[in-house]
Amino acid sequence: MSAKQPIFITGIDTGIGKTIISAIVTEKLKADYWKPVQSGDLETSDTIKVQSLVSNSISRFHPEAYRLTQPYSPHKSAAMDKIVIDAQNFVLPETDNQLIIEGAGGLMVPLNDNLMIIDVIKQLNAKVLLVSQNYLGSINHTLLSLFTLKQYGIPVMGIIFNGDKDIYSKTYILNYSGVNEIGHIPTYDNVTKKTIIEAGNYLSL
Repeated sequence: MSAKQPIFITGIDTGIGKTIISAIVTEKLKADYWKPVQSGDLETSDTIKVQSLVSNSISRFHPEAYRLTQPYSPHKSAAMDKIVIDAQNFVLPETDNQLIIEGAGGLMVPLNDNLMIIDVIKQLNAKVLLVSQNYLGSINHTLLSLFTLKQYGIPVMGIIFNGDKDIYSKTYILNYSGVNEIGHIPTYDNVTKKTIIEAGNYLSL
């Protein structure tokens, strides 16, 4: 177990850039990376993607607790693979380094009939970096995510905004929630190791 409180990167929705943000944070902090649940895309998993974008030689990439073959919600993918995801199998990897944990989808993504991603965050005693992206409905999704984290008593380091800027959305989210903005990552047409390093300059970590 790491001596440092792990950082869990989750998002307000699926497909909003958690993996790229995870690579940026991992590189900036020279941290270790762990994605507990990979659902589908095993040949091009998020762990493989992040590893391919991180330049430093310190970061280690820990194997997933579950590698599910189907690209669906983890509880459905697990059922199709004829396995049941067990909370007891989510154990922090052994490391003395800062650990970055990437979630699957958003907070309320089900892992089995009784377990969601947010329960794993709580179980692992992690603090959260919430990834938000501007789209119609993102204010609602962001504030609901922050409200739910507060209800669970999970500490939030701050919000990382990803992609196109909307000052109205950002200002409302930050003013209403009182949560810190860690940074805003612009849209990149081509993501490389170089852009991952450069993007780290946008983050206050």
